[in-house]
Amino acid sequence: PFSSVFPGAIPECHPTISPRMYHTCMAPISLAVILALSFLVKRRRLHPSCWNGVPGLLSPANFLEDESSRVPVAAAFGILFSTLCELVLDKDPLPLASPSSHSAREYWKILALLYYPAFYFPLLACATSRRRLGYLAGSLLAWGHCLVHVWQKVECPQSPKIHRLYALLSHVPTLLSLLLLSLWYPALLGRSLRRDSPEREIPGSGYYRKYLKAVLSKRGQKGSSAKVEESLQSRIRSYLRSFVYAPEEGFRIPLKLVVSVTMAVIAVYQVALLLLVAFVPTIQIVRAGMTKDVVVLLVQFGLVPSDNPAAPGDMEKELRTVRHYLWSLEVCYVCSLALCCLLTCAMLLRTLATHRSNLRALYRGAVLDVFSKAHTLRPSRKAVVCWISFASFQAAFACLG
Repeated sequence: PFSSVFPGAIPECHPTISPRMYHTCMAPISLAVILALSFLVKRRRLHPSCWNGVPGLLSPANFLEDESSRVPVAAAFGILFSTLCELVLDKDPLPLASPSSHSAREYWKILALLYYPAFYFPLLACATSRRRLGYLAGSLLAWGHCLVHVWQKVECPQSPKIHRLYALLSHVPTLLSLLLLSLWYPALLGRSLRRDSPEREIPGSGYYRKYLKAVLSKRGQKGSSAKVEESLQSRIRSYLRSFVYAPEEGFRIPLKLVVSVTMAVIAVYQVALLLLVAFVPTIQIVRAGMTKDVVVLLVQFGLVPSDNPAAPGDMEKELRTVRHYLWSLEVCYVCSLALCCLLTCAMLLRTLATHRSNLRALYRGAVLDVFSKAHTLRPSRKAVVCWISFASFQAAFACLG
């Protein structure tokens, strides 16, 4: 709906490596990496007597419970979610095929929702395999994706979609995530090569050991447990502090919450960018194209005050007034949009603080302080589905905010 704001302003740009060529080459490579990882990560519980287990892929419940590789997981989900956000306004949702009509385009979008998770899944699976070959494959994949995306944006920084810089700015989260992965995988590979023997420690056990040490060291430092009634000023101060999430020693945010917050921040960025480029350039064009004839029409309708409406030839003051009003409207719109983003981020920080207090209650065994009835907390498929629902709700609520 917004593609007609600047009709014919920017010509179509065709990069050397087109999206169709990029996906035609990278999709088989991603499939080959997934098949290779399936032979590295074997399921010994299914058939232990057959070649040390049968080949199997990593399940979502496994890598979401793995606390050792947080950065690749957050970056991979950031790439996927940013790509799906760009998919909403894209004319060619699936680069491997061009839709013939508008109705066919909607079906291709549904197929793209299934294609892109499988396309970017190796970037995540290479980290959770905890193998040197997986780190090497992840480095090559991340470098390949990053070089192609950067080369495409260098060749075609402007596009006629919505605004000349919208395609470049909306692609910033994807570029940052790919750049992070292209640096993170070589670091993991170098760390594993410097280690003489593979790590036999359970992933994440070091964090839990540090957490228990921090909790036990703080327990002996506590003084009297007598409750002191708080004043109104201290209650207000504690309420304002709940919006500031300060990291504490021995406590780390769970991986699923890191991914949820990443998706919510990207959602805020994408929606704010869309609202910004759809309104501000339009109002600037209206302000620059405001003439005396239009001002005369506005004066005759009573929309603009005039000292001498009977003399339409001298409208310099009224013209400056209209342009000043339009400028004020633009400034107020940008300020309100920035304020909405800040308030949404403040609520996300408050969500992190609330999660931390709830997790502390669960670690103490006070399940009834968090849930209305007793629950047995264990990883399961139902827990993964509940987390996906929470993450989607949080991202949608951030967009609404």
